[in-house]
Amino acid sequence: MRIDLNDKVALVTGSARRVGKAIALALADAGANLVIHYGGSSPDQVRDTVQDVKSRGVDAISVQADLSDPSQIPSLIDRVREHYDRLDILVNSASVFPTTDFMDIGVEEWDNTMDVNLRAPFLLTQQAARLMRDNIHSDSSIINICDQGAVAPWPKRPHHGISKWGLWMLTQVSAIELAPHIRVNAVVPGPVLKAKMTDDEWQKLGEGLPLRKTGNPEDVGRAVVYLAGESFVTGTKIEVNGGEHLLYPEHDDYS
Repeated sequence: MRIDLNDKVALVTGSARRVGKAIALALADAGANLVIHYGGSSPDQVRDTVQDVKSRGVDAISVQADLSDPSQIPSLIDRVREHYDRLDILVNSASVFPTTDFMDIGVEEWDNTMDVNLRAPFLLTQQAARLMRDNIHSDSSIINICDQGAVAPWPKRPHHGISKWGLWMLTQVSAIELAPHIRVNAVVPGPVLKAKMTDDEWQKLGEGLPLRKTGNPEDVGRAVVYLAGESFVTGTKIEVNGGEHLLYPEHDDYS
C-alpha cells in the first residue's frame, strides 16, 4: 500500500546530499512538500536537490542554518512558518561523524559532535512541536536518524556513538512528552553508503551481514516514509541494516 503524504510539509535536516537527500526524495515521492535544510553543502548541490524534489510535482524551498549554533534554529523553523504556515514532519538527519582515538578527543571536537548530533535535534524538536501544535488536527511526526553507534560501541568514534545513543533516548522521551498528537520514532541505518570504502571492502562488509548484502540510502528513505505515515507507531526504532543489529544482541536496546 502506498503511503499518502499529500500536502504535508516536511523539514529534513542535512538533506542536500547523501542519505538526507534520499529521505527528502522519498517524502516527495509520497506527496510531501519539502524544506531542504543544508549546512555546508555547495550551492550546486542544494539547487540540484530542490529541482529533483520539485520534479516530483511538489513544492520545495531550501534554508541554510548552522546547527552547531543554537541561535540559528528558531530562525530555521520561522522560515518554515513563513513559507508554509505549518509543519507535519521533521526528520533530524544532519550529523557529524568524526573519527578520533578515544584519548585524542578534545573539548572542541566533543562539543561540536554533541551540538550537531544531539542538542540540535532536541532544540528542533521543541521548536517544531510548537509549530505542529498550531495544526493539531493533523497527524504530525518527528523521525530521528540514528546509526549503529547508538546500539554498539564503535572504535575511534566514541563521541559519535554517545551522541547517537542520546538521540535514541531523546526519541523515547519526546515520544512520551509529545503524545498523543505528535509521534516520535527513529531509523537506525546500517551500511547504506559506501563513502570512502573500496568496492572490495564494501562487498566484504555486506557479506558479513545476515542478509549478505549492503543497502542504499533509498532503503532509509522508505523507512522514514513508513514512520511518517503510520499513525499507530511511536517511540520505536526501525533497523535498516541487513540484520547488522543481530550481530550485537547484548547492545540491541539500552532502554
